[in-house]
Amino acid sequence: MQTGTIRVGAVQAEPVWWDLQGCVAKTVEIIQEAGKKEIKILGFPEVWICGYAWPLWVSPAVANFPFTSEYMQNSMSRDSPEMERIKAACREADVFAVVGYSERDGGSIYISQAFISNEGKLVHNRRKIKPTHVERTLWGDGQADSLKTVVDTPYGKLGALNCWENFQPLLRYHEYSEGAQIHVAGWPPCPWHPRDVKGSYMYSMSGEANQRISQNAAMEGQMFVLCSTQILKEKSHEKLDMQGKGLFHGDAGGFAMIFGPDGSLLAEPLGHGEEGILQADIDLRTIDAAKNLCDAVGHYSRPDLLSLTVNTKPAKQVRYTE
Repeated sequence: MQTGTIRVGAVQAEPVWWDLQGCVAKTVEIIQEAGKKEIKILGFPEVWICGYAWPLWVSPAVANFPFTSEYMQNSMSRDSPEMERIKAACREADVFAVVGYSERDGGSIYISQAFISNEGKLVHNRRKIKPTHVERTLWGDGQADSLKTVVDTPYGKLGALNCWENFQPLLRYHEYSEGAQIHVAGWPPCPWHPRDVKGSYMYSMSGEANQRISQNAAMEGQMFVLCSTQILKEKSHEKLDMQGKGLFHGDAGGFAMIFGPDGSLLAEPLGHGEEGILQADIDLRTIDAAKNLCDAVGHYSRPDLLSLTVNTKPAKQVRYTE
């Protein structure tokens, strides 16, 4: 196990909406900033590249056809010059990053997380296994290879899930079984509370609720959690067709936080519309005390009564036989 303290960071920032090159340039700048701050593990929000597709929620499907075309054209391929720029930035800054991005693969896109090492290598790429509600009109499902959520790093075992994947108890449990010590929970911008919204809005979709489920994952999995979020500035409301919708007011949407393995808050929050990197110095040895109380995949489990079955073989659209 890593001994001593390491510095981790959670990004809270606004993407350059539907702009691949702009998003990549900003990603590189943030990684460089993290390197100067001696942050070793850095978590980015869900689909940081090229921004969360809020128009799906507030506009009719037919009206969104021009938007979805633009969005797909600004999604990033796994093997691309843009990804190479990000990998180089991680290597030069000595930062291990989990970068949320809309992944272009042929004629489809996916909500993906790239695990990029401090040596500049893409060591793992996973896709959200089930996009949420109207997200399914734009993004495809991840397959069984995306059930792998944890990789080894020089600083401990690093895991990550996208947005409401953090609500899926079996997926969380599987991550715990992989031994995650540091977890990146990537989120889009969300209204902080239903009372801030004009009209009806589900509490479970609020920033407060999503921050709480991230905190729950820290306590349930006895791991450090980097809750990383996008924000939406007032100047961008028109771009996202959010004007007059009553969901966001001014600069808003952020709820980033860093949690300890007992659920404690380890960083000072930024304002809901403020950009920056939350950071904390953590010691993985403090996980042991939380595990001693409640190791859900160890001494606090009853596999003779309750267990999880996992399929690790991805489905294929085309199969060749000889």
